[in-house]
Amino acid sequence: MSNNIDSILSALAQEATRRGLIIATAESCTGGWIAKSITDLPGSSAWFDCGFVTYSNHAKQTMLGVSDELISKHGAVSREVVESMCQGALKHSKANWSIAVSGVAGPDGGTPDKPVGTVWIAWQKKSGVPTAKLYYFQGDRDLVRRQTVQYALDELLNLVAKQLPKK
Repeated sequence: MSNNIDSILSALAQEATRRGLIIATAESCTGGWIAKSITDLPGSSAWFDCGFVTYSNHAKQTMLGVSDELISKHGAVSREVVESMCQGALKHSKANWSIAVSGVAGPDGGTPDKPVGTVWIAWQKKSGVPTAKLYYFQGDRDLVRRQTVQYALDELLNLVAKQLPKK
């Protein structure tokens, strides 16, 4: 799967560079893996600004501005929280695109409503509204996190490729 992440990143780097995009990440369950994958690529400083690793609810609140009320009402693993994380990453960076992820990677922490493998991923263009998707990944902790990284980057590539070229 790592080769697939590498090919996605290569294409994303080309699109981001060509379109003048700057990306920021807001990560919970992946613990910075998305930002690490991006920065493993030479030249990524041209299109990557920063990554927020907000593993705790406190970090989500203080670093990204996610409200306590939102977390209390919907839980950290929710559409509302990842959308707010995207908005916070854009607000606290120079990025014009953001990715946010929050999930239950396991092996513990799952509930009947949010079993292990439940992951919310959101993407947002600075001038737009967030898009969020719910995934149910299978496998152990490492595989759930790896799939999260792959799907987050792949969908960002799809969203970026659909936007009009920069003039």
